[in-house]
Amino acid sequence: MSRLIRLPLALAAGGLLSLGFAPFDWIWTPFVTLAAIFAAVSVLSSPRAVLATAYAFGLGYAGSGVYWIYHSIADYGGGPLAGGVATGVLVALFALIPTLALAGGWWLGAGDRRRTRLLALPLVWVAIEWVRSWLATGATWLSVGYTQIDTPLAALAPVAGVYGVSLAVVLIAGVLADAIVSPRPQRAGLALGTVALIAAAAWALDDEWTRPVDAPLSVSILQGNIDQARKWDPDERGAILREYLQMSRARLGDDLIIWPETALPVFYRQARQWLDPLAREARAAGSELVLGAPVARGERRYNAVVVAGEPPRYYFKRHLVPFGEYVPFRDIAGGILDFVGTPLGDFTAGRSAAPLTAAGHELGVSICYEVTFGAEVAAALPAADLLLNVSNDAWFGHSSAPWQHLQMARMRALETGREMIRATNTGVSAIIGADGGLRRMGPLFEAAVLTATVQPYQGTTPYGRAGDWPLVGLALAGIGGLLLRRRRR
Repeated sequence: MSRLIRLPLALAAGGLLSLGFAPFDWIWTPFVTLAAIFAAVSVLSSPRAVLATAYAFGLGYAGSGVYWIYHSIADYGGGPLAGGVATGVLVALFALIPTLALAGGWWLGAGDRRRTRLLALPLVWVAIEWVRSWLATGATWLSVGYTQIDTPLAALAPVAGVYGVSLAVVLIAGVLADAIVSPRPQRAGLALGTVALIAAAAWALDDEWTRPVDAPLSVSILQGNIDQARKWDPDERGAILREYLQMSRARLGDDLIIWPETALPVFYRQARQWLDPLAREARAAGSELVLGAPVARGERRYNAVVVAGEPPRYYFKRHLVPFGEYVPFRDIAGGILDFVGTPLGDFTAGRSAAPLTAAGHELGVSICYEVTFGAEVAAALPAADLLLNVSNDAWFGHSSAPWQHLQMARMRALETGREMIRATNTGVSAIIGADGGLRRMGPLFEAAVLTATVQPYQGTTPYGRAGDWPLVGLALAGIGGLLLRRRRR
């Protein structure tokens, strides 16, 4: 296939792959597109052709998958020019991730095209997904395992996490690629056998790893739908606070009343004269008030979840978003980077994953971006019997990002066997079942109060005990074996 045809097809395949994620949920696209790119890369003999093809695929994947970064910067940061430049740079960098996975798999296959398709490319793809979850503060967005949250393959998640689901996807893509390159009956049989084997493993592992305990709790999630431009306007602070106070008082009597991430547009101590009386009213009515707020302690600022009361109890966000909640190299760059970061100044990362006690139960808390990291959410187990995620996805506008964020939150509930309360400023607020299913869901970009019950759970899934290490160890062992074979060859 000539370069003029191969590169546009690779670009299109990368773009189509992102349609496997929410809100499109075309669950078949990861299998088809990865099979196509595995097949295309495996038959190439030139490193330059491999890199060009892989990067074209990566550009399509990144451009269609994380385009929403533009909204965050253009609408709430430095304007359209800054948004365009920053998005272009980030897409170009993100495209290097699938490039590294595809080129690395091709190199590891050492010229054996079948081995490249069936083992090298799938194993390196999963290894790269895991590496990027921690390298340079980490990013898990667009890991292909998320696309299967509503398929039988999701049963692998409580055992092996999202990367276990990813491995199933890329192994199936590998045998499909083999059948595409050489459509012989025995290779079609291998593809069918692999699919059947993985399906059987998912069926065998489909178990209830955790069990419900105690009575369900009544919950009210307050979705204020506060526009970002209004939120940080000093003249609007009083009105915003009054809106949340009014919504809270209307729900007194519910076990938990939840405000979203940084619902308070001021530091928590500046609003205690209003919040402490509300917390006392809530306690008297049998309710507990849990809210997202910035917290200042000396020179340090934290993005926090607070159980209001006297004294208040805090969870400080541990995994901060670079250039969103703090700016690396600010001291070096000076004012050049002032258009990014939080309006209240750089946040400091918290250290403890300990659950917050509220309404007599232990809440495993994550704030916004943290819910995209499986091991960090699972760190609250086994003590936590419920999960709580607060977020503010207003930055993303009417893009696919809020739906992708919700999809990742669902995977965390499934991995840990815990129900999750998800409270967001503009949506999508939800109650997520311990099986990852959506039990209740609120609207997007509408003010709303989402009421529901949540069921506490006890017990620990295999993933909750061991995290990503068994799956990662398996992938690295396979890569090690291929490396030894390559050296001998």
